[in-house]
Order: sequence, then structure tokens, then C-alpha cells
Amino acid sequence: MASTDSPTTHHEHTQSNDKPWLNSYPEGVPEFIDYPNINLFDYLQQAYENYPDNTAMIFFDKKTSYKEFYNSVLRLATGLHKLGVKKGDRVAIYLPNIPQFMISFFAIQRLGASVVPFNPQYKEHELKHQLNDAGIEVVICLDYAMYQRLNQVREETNVKHVIVARVSNEMSFSKVLLGRLFFKIPFSRKISDGDIKFDKFLLENVEIDLPDLDIDPHNDLALVQYTGGTTGVSKGAMLTHRNLISNTLVLRYWIKPEPVMGGERYLMVIPLFHVYGLSVGMLSAVSLASTVILTPDAKAGRPMFQDLLETMIKHKPTIFHGVPTLYLGLLYHPKIKDYDLTSIKACISGSAPLPVEIMKNFEELTGANVVEGYGLTETSPITHCNPIALDGMKKPGTIGLPLPDTMAKIFDPDDKEKELPLGEEGELGIKGPQVMKGYWKRQEATEKVMNSQGFFLTGDIAVIDEDGYFTITDRKKDMINASGMKIYPRELEEVLFEHPAVAEAAVVGVPHKIRGETAKAFVVLKDGETASDRELIEFCKSRLAKYKVPRYIEFLHELPKTAVGKTMRRALRDIEYEKARKKGIIK
Repeated sequence: MASTDSPTTHHEHTQSNDKPWLNSYPEGVPEFIDYPNINLFDYLQQAYENYPDNTAMIFFDKKTSYKEFYNSVLRLATGLHKLGVKKGDRVAIYLPNIPQFMISFFAIQRLGASVVPFNPQYKEHELKHQLNDAGIEVVICLDYAMYQRLNQVREETNVKHVIVARVSNEMSFSKVLLGRLFFKIPFSRKISDGDIKFDKFLLENVEIDLPDLDIDPHNDLALVQYTGGTTGVSKGAMLTHRNLISNTLVLRYWIKPEPVMGGERYLMVIPLFHVYGLSVGMLSAVSLASTVILTPDAKAGRPMFQDLLETMIKHKPTIFHGVPTLYLGLLYHPKIKDYDLTSIKACISGSAPLPVEIMKNFEELTGANVVEGYGLTETSPITHCNPIALDGMKKPGTIGLPLPDTMAKIFDPDDKEKELPLGEEGELGIKGPQVMKGYWKRQEATEKVMNSQGFFLTGDIAVIDEDGYFTITDRKKDMINASGMKIYPRELEEVLFEHPAVAEAAVVGVPHKIRGETAKAFVVLKDGETASDRELIEFCKSRLAKYKVPRYIEFLHELPKTAVGKTMRRALRDIEYEKARKKGIIK
């Protein structure tokens, strides 16, 4: 197996006018990296061979070594192999941040199959679309609401096997007992005949019997990560082993001093079903044979975030990746200054803009270097980041510099082939080893977001300054970014149209102090019909994941439209942004 310890790097920066950011790179950060020809399972293989006794996972104080983790992965892989899972298949993981997620992910990689993560908040219609679109036949899910939702739609899908995990199986007996006494951990639910218990499945497959692994890292898919689009149709971004490996290794060399092999502790609060948590958190940790501290609910405890703070004090994380709402939530804890969080060395904030005040306050609290980065599902995810180095200059309010091996350009929003000069705003394009292979079964959609030069067009409007730092100034797409979670207006509008009193609906993103953006719906009721804002919000709650539900409803006599009858979402959004500026919510 190829080693991942020391990829060859080229430390000489090419002085070029088309890469102004290179002059701002911290000392020791390479322009290029020669990536080892490995697959994602090799990360775990190396950690097991070189650091078998290192702690791989901590979950509610229960520690699992890399040796135990590796053996569980092989057992699950053997069981999946017996069910018929093979190279090229897609297997769904419908789990929160629990050990079974990590075990499942690497077991699927061991067979050369692709992981398809599912948001645990998905409701039935969201589940059905993704299951059918990806051609899922095997699902690994939790035995609570996720299992119940799956059962509601499985007859309308091709799902043949369901493996059901339980939170209590990966917790100490005392934690389970206390959790049930205080109603934090529900008792296990009975599963249907023919479905498989996760823990029993591992015990039944003690004798490891697996085929040889033959993976082409450049072309074979490790992950089909679903995102969305302005049409509201969820699309699967095809991410190869090379895509994800390049992102984890690039980030390793971006952090100065470099993370210690076998010596870091990653606090995993960002959901693993999201490519940000999966790549920047879990895969980065395993590539370093380091510890993943799994946290399924950051807000748990009284007051909120209390359990997370107790975990941080007890297990002393060194690397902490989050989103602005998480940093803000911790800062708002009434006794935050009583907690010593100085074990944290580096923090990256992603998925939404990081307010400068939050960054400064968290740095004062921890002494850590807190920086803002940028990425997308289609780019595995990180493309830009402010320097994480003692000699690095970070510019608050920017997304930082393109990472090694990443080429970024600004293109005319109306002409994806026309590059714009330094200082002009346009659509941000990305080219590099982290860019997806394409959208699953959607060649036309893939062609729309790529130009002839091989750049992925992000849909974000950006500008480059003279030092090579990029700033996102607007969004070309109608997508709403609420605390890093993507909300697509058309999906919400379709749900509102199902209400018998609704004649028309338009959904836009409006500024929100904590979430960055949140969804607001403008509704026109049918003649003679009545409905309250609370009624419509409750209607949406029954059909959508919680984070997608509009926070505000405004009733109008008519929606603004173009001459050809198209609803002018942009006009509604502009009005809301102007209101927010007058109220001081945004500048």
C-alpha cells in the first residue's frame, strides 16, 4: 500500500500574473502536491497498521481503537459482500454522527462501492427521490424516525436490504442507563422481519471473506453527494477517491504548523452526511490516524451547547471545524468564560459567511487561529481558505486564497468563456483535483456548470483583490444558504402550492442575524380562501426537513412579474435586503 505520510511537494512558487495569491502564501505552503496513488480505504489501512492502539473514535466517552474500528469495518464489509454489494454499487447511509456512520463509510469503500449520504432530517418525498435517483438497494439507517420514514416509501423504491443501527450499541452501559432514565435515549424499536440489526450483522461475520480491492482513484466514485440547483431538483455530485484525497491532503499542508500524525483530536460537530464534515473532518482525521470526537447534537444540554462544552473540556479537541451559528451559539453560552478551550489550535468556519466579530471573540476565548474558508459539494468541498499559519495574513470578510493545486478565475456571468480582469466582479470558476467528475446521470446539467477550459462555474459572484484574496459579493443562483444548509426556493414553493388555499407562492432568502439567510415565502391566496402564516408554516413542517421550513410568510395581493409572466424573485429579495440594511441586520 502506498504511504500517505509524505506526499512529494514542490515548494517553489511560480511567479505568475494569473496567480496573484501565491505571493500571499505562508512560508512552507506548496503550490503543487504530488498525490499518492491511493484510495480512501488506504487511509484506514495505514492507520490500523501504524497506530492500531490509537483512539479512532470517542462517542459519549466510549473509546474505540483503530484496531477495533478496522475489524468492525471488515466485518460489515463481509456482510455487505454477502448481500451482493460490489464495486460500482451505491449504498445509502442514513445516520447522524455516530460510530456506525464511520464504520459503514469505510466498509462500503472496502468493496469499491460508493457512499450516498442521506440527511437524517429528510422526509418521505425527499427520501424517495434520492433512493430512486441513485438506484439504492441497500440502506443503513437508525432505528428511530429514520427507519420509520424509510418504511413509508420503501415499496416505491428498489431497496432490498435495510441494516438498522442503534445509538445505544456504541455507548457505555452507564451512559445508556442514564440516558434512558432522563429520556434522552429512547428504548430500541422493533424492526421488521427480514431487516438486519447492525450489531448482530457484525457478530455474524467474524470470518473475513472479501474480494481483492481494485480501485482507480482518478475515475472510481467514492461518494455520490446530493446537492440541489435553482430548479429544486436534487442532483448527485460524483466525487472520486482522488477528489476527496486531494482535499484532505491539501488542507493538511495548509495548516501551519502541520497537524501531527497520530496526535490530533478532531471535534466532529458538523454532520457527516455533509461533504464538509465528511472530508474536512472525518477523512482528514483518519488520514492522520487521529481521533474523531463524534457529537450527534451540538445543541444538546441545558443551557444549549452544555453537553458539547463538557465534551470539549473532557476530551480536549485540537482541531475544530464549524459553521458561524455554532461558534455564535458557544459564545452565547452564559458560562462560556468558565471553560478552558485552549486545547484547540485551529478552526475553519465554512458553509456561510463568518462575521468578523464572532471570529475575533472565539479567538480570544480559545487562542486558536479561526479562519473562514469556502467550498461547494461539487469541489469536495474546499477551494479557498484564509491562511492558518503564524506568518499568514488573513483578511476578515474574504474567503481567503485558493488552496494548492487550485486555479480560480472570474468569468463574465453572461459568458462563461470570457475571463474578467483583476478587480472586476464576476462568476467564480474553479479548476483543480477536487472538482467533481460530474452530476450523476445528468450530463446536460454537468455541461451547464463547466466551461470549455475545464472550470466549474460556482454560481457565486466574486472579486479578487491585488493580494489574491477572494471575496464573495453575491449569488447568481436563487439558492438560500441557511447556516450552511442549502434551501432551494422551488421545492418550498411546490409544497406551498399543495395547500388548498394557496394560489401563488414565491420563496426568497432574507438576511438573518444568526443563520446568515433564512427562507421567506410570499403567498397569494385563492379568492374566498383564508389561511394564517402559522397554518402554512405548520403545513410545510409536515412535508419538509426542519431547516427548509420558511421562517416568515407574507401575504400579497399579487406577486411581481415580468412582461412574460415570470415571478420576479430578485425584486422581492432586493426589497427584503433593503429592509435589513435599514434595520442594521446587514451593512
